[in-house]
Amino acid sequence: MSEKSWIGGIYLKHEGGYEIILRSLDHYKKRLRTIHASPELKEAAAMFAPVLQSQAVKRIPIIDETKEKIKQYLLNSISTQTLEENLETIQKALECRKSDIEKAEDTGKEYFIKLVGNIQDAKKDNELIENALVKIKHYLE
Repeated sequence: MSEKSWIGGIYLKHEGGYEIILRSLDHYKKRLRTIHASPELKEAAAMFAPVLQSQAVKRIPIIDETKEKIKQYLLNSISTQTLEENLETIQKALECRKSDIEKAEDTGKEYFIKLVGNIQDAKKDNELIENALVKIKHYLE
């Protein structure tokens, strides 16, 4: 059985994909840190809020680890295989940023607008996010 090769590694390093991924990881971390103020959480049943907040707190160190691995990978300190362990976190971060950009634009809720910053600038990330998600999906299939 042949090993899979993650073309996202090429995208990440040689095509500048690390920029959108790092930006998305920062966004994801910010989102998790402010989940208590999320309109979605406020609309959810009260019994789910503590569980979601607890899970959010557990994910933050994983995000930090992922960012550190990307930096090490860019410096050729670790292999692409080491970074592949964090693909799920990278994918979730990208999907979170994309979703929050759409929510900011569609709902106009202050929470999402503050989270994404300038909506027009953030919308420019959508194509970059889609491209990164495609690179990840090719590996996961």
